[in-house]
Amino acid sequence: MSQTGKLSAKRSKPSYFMAILGVTLVLFIVGVLGWVVLNSRKLEQVLRESATMNIFINQTTTDKDKDTLVAFIQQHPYIRGFKYIDKEEAKKEWLQQGNEDFNVFIDNMMLPRSVDVNFKSEFADSAHMAGFINQLQKYPFITEVKFPKEVVAKFNILRKVTLGLGIIALVLLALTVILIDNTIRLAMFSNRFLIKTMQMVGATRWFIAKPLNVRAIINGAVAALMAIAAIIIIIFSLENWVPELKGLRDNSTLLLLCSTILAIGISITLISTHRSIIKYLKMKLDELY
Repeated sequence: MSQTGKLSAKRSKPSYFMAILGVTLVLFIVGVLGWVVLNSRKLEQVLRESATMNIFINQTTTDKDKDTLVAFIQQHPYIRGFKYIDKEEAKKEWLQQGNEDFNVFIDNMMLPRSVDVNFKSEFADSAHMAGFINQLQKYPFITEVKFPKEVVAKFNILRKVTLGLGIIALVLLALTVILIDNTIRLAMFSNRFLIKTMQMVGATRWFIAKPLNVRAIINGAVAALMAIAAIIIIIFSLENWVPELKGLRDNSTLLLLCSTILAIGISITLISTHRSIIKYLKMKLDELY
C-alpha cells in the first residue's frame, strides 16, 4: 500500500523538466533574434558614422579662413566629428597608402589640405549631406567636396532590413507568449486533480496557488538563465571567430536583452501557471476527466 501511495504521489506531480526545457528553447530563439536586431541597429549606426565627407580647400587659403570653416563645422548639429588635415598630415597619409615618395612623385608640389567630416548616424543620408554641401558654398576657398554617395544610398536598404528583423522579432515574441502558455498549461494538466482535491478539503485559493506560483517563478527564472547562458556562449564564440564583432558589443544593451529575457520567462510562466490554477479551481470534478 505504501509503495502504491508513493507511486500515486509521483504521478500527481507535474513534469516540470519538459516545461523548463520548452521555455528555454523558445527564450533562446527570441534572445538570439533580439541580439541580431540590436546588433543590426548598432552596425547601421557604426557604418553611418564611418561614412566620411572630404572637404578640400585651396592651398592659398589663409589660417583665418580655415579657422572660420572649422568653427562652422564644429558647431553644426549634423556633425559627429571632424579632422583637419594639413599638408604634412596629407603627406603621411599619402605614403601610408603605399604611394611613391612624396617629393619624387609630385616634384615638391603640396597635396591639398582638407577637412574630413563624419556625420551623426541620424543625419548620415544623402538628403542631409546634400543640404550640408549647399551650406558650404558660402566658402569660396573650398575647391571640392567628396562623399561616398553609393554607400550612403544603401544605408536606407540596411534600415529596411533592420526594420524587417524587428517586425519578425515582435511576431516571434507573440508566438513565444502562446508557446510558453501552452507549455505551462500542459505541465499543469497533470496536477489538476491535486488542485481540485485541495479545494474540496477546504484549502483556500491562495493556499493552493502560492506554492505552484513560487515554483512557476523558479522554473521561469531557471529557463531564462539557461537561455541567457547559451546566448552569451554563442556571442563570445562568434566574437572569437570574427573579432570585428567585438566592436559592436554594447554591454548595457546586452544587459538589457538578458534582463528582458529573464522578465519574459518569469512573467509569462507565472501568469500561465496562475491562469491554469484558477481554471481548474472553477471547473467541476467531472470536467477534469
